[in-house]
Amino acid sequence: MAYSSISQAGYILLAVLAGSEQGMTALVYYIVVYIVANLAVFGVIGAVEQQTNGRVDREAYNGLYQTNPKLSFVMTLALFSLAGIPPFAGFFSKFFVFASAFHTGYWLVVFLALVNTIISLYYYLLIVKAMYITPNEHPVPAFRSSALMRTSLVVCLIGIVLLGICSGVYQWIDKF
Repeated sequence: MAYSSISQAGYILLAVLAGSEQGMTALVYYIVVYIVANLAVFGVIGAVEQQTNGRVDREAYNGLYQTNPKLSFVMTLALFSLAGIPPFAGFFSKFFVFASAFHTGYWLVVFLALVNTIISLYYYLLIVKAMYITPNEHPVPAFRSSALMRTSLVVCLIGIVLLGICSGVYQWIDKF
């Protein structure tokens, strides 16, 4: 996930590079979406880390769906948003960033960002594969997160979905 943050920072810089009002609006929208999706991802990582005595490698997620399907679901949707898969908020935030840069003449940089997005998708899908397909001889035991953690993850999920399907959010940000 650390490398993911580096590529996400590149998308933020792409919006700044556009240097237009559309780019700045896309920047604000992107940052909000990025924060919400990352809160969900790192919330799941934290919950799993507590159960694995600090183990946070990808193998810790092998078979997670078998014992903790709700956490797997949250992680999957958050990763899909970070990857930019429609209809999640991450798709629209990247689309707005790429469109603003493209309209200001940075089409080559946008192309490179799209290639980076495809590469990132591969790594996100490795985590999803680990949770749903890869067996684990010693899976994370089934556990129930705290009420605060569950509430936080639900709020993040709602944000990921609503920020993606409610186009009014982007127009609201554009008014500022």
